[in-house]
Amino acid sequence: MIRASLDEFKISELLSLGAHDRYWRVRVISETSSTQDELKTELVSNGSCVVTEYQSAGRGRLDRSFQSAPQVALLFSFYVEPTRMAAQGWIPLIAGMATASTLNEMTESRDYVTKWPNDVLTDYGKVAGVLCEKFKDGIIVGIGINVTTEIDDLPVTSATSVLLSSGLEIDRNELLPQLLINFLKLYQKWESGADLTPSYRALNSTIGQEVRVSLPGGAELAGRAISVGADGELILESGDIVSVGDITHVRTLS
Repeated sequence: MIRASLDEFKISELLSLGAHDRYWRVRVISETSSTQDELKTELVSNGSCVVTEYQSAGRGRLDRSFQSAPQVALLFSFYVEPTRMAAQGWIPLIAGMATASTLNEMTESRDYVTKWPNDVLTDYGKVAGVLCEKFKDGIIVGIGINVTTEIDDLPVTSATSVLLSSGLEIDRNELLPQLLINFLKLYQKWESGADLTPSYRALNSTIGQEVRVSLPGGAELAGRAISVGADGELILESGDIVSVGDITHVRTLS
């Protein structure tokens, strides 16, 4: 398979079609330890974005490592400064929504859904993850998507890629600008005070499910997920509220 390299000019050109390049400024680099760490070395402002062909020390949620072969994944981070910092827990949810909806658009399907708080899944497994961290006056959002990853290059058996789940070879130079555009639309709605809960529920696979929650420190909760709160936290039918935790969907036998 011939894989197209990331092309900074093409990405910027597609962003410019709707004048989105006024907000987003994308820099392509061949290799880095982490795109999030790369942003920390820059004079960042709203819309600063770094994307790489390969990162040697990528991180996922809960300090898990995120590894990918070169040129098969879309690995990028961007910086935003929300005015609604008190409700910043919504940022990873918005990033997950933007990722799932963009993949659905580009594959002309409804196959991609979010798992609270921000993983993106298909029936074949996990295709993307999001990691957010506070930095200066804002938040760095890191996203990793397995795009054309073949089965032998998947890091774990529970993972998949866009290629394996859809049969389509998506151009990363088209995927990145569309995802940034979709994120910005949702983000600006949220910044204006809009309630994104209905949109999140429509793309989410966790709400309505029986779940098991592994909390930091080793404690566990179990119950039915019924909604998300004002800060993006997961609400269980029992009344328990989860702001940080590892979620497992529990399959019940009928």
